[in-house]
Amino acid sequence: MSIEERLQELGIVLPKANPPAAVYCPGIQVGNLMFTAGQTPKIDGKLQYTGKLGQDLTVAEGQAAARLCILSCLAILKDTAGSLDRVERIVKLTGFVNAIPSFTQHSQVIDGASQLLYDIFGSAGSHARSAVGCVSLPGNACCEIEMVAALK
Repeated sequence: MSIEERLQELGIVLPKANPPAAVYCPGIQVGNLMFTAGQTPKIDGKLQYTGKLGQDLTVAEGQAAARLCILSCLAILKDTAGSLDRVERIVKLTGFVNAIPSFTQHSQVIDGASQLLYDIFGSAGSHARSAVGCVSLPGNACCEIEMVAALK
């Protein structure tokens, strides 16, 4: 089954890739590795989840936001690589979580992205990962995720 067929089976429609908000490339391929720029939870260029985890948003809302972030990463990957069927495996995610100082569930928030990658790619979607708390993110986004994928 192709990745496009898998997305259809899961009822997932990839968004259009978000245009860069500053001077950078949304995705860069170096050898067989594809690096995406950090993506915040946007639909059609508009932030969907803002504020701090543990104050303004629940873990479940953070997971939904992380899912939007990874869908944007996948849209960039598809645009840059030409097809998600070129993905050999997802190598690494780095997730940044805008949270209050006492919040400790960063990894559960980024699980929203990790689970979706596993659902789409199976074992090739498992990856190394960091989930980091931070004091703020662009536009007051609640999270931001960047991804590295290996291509066939």
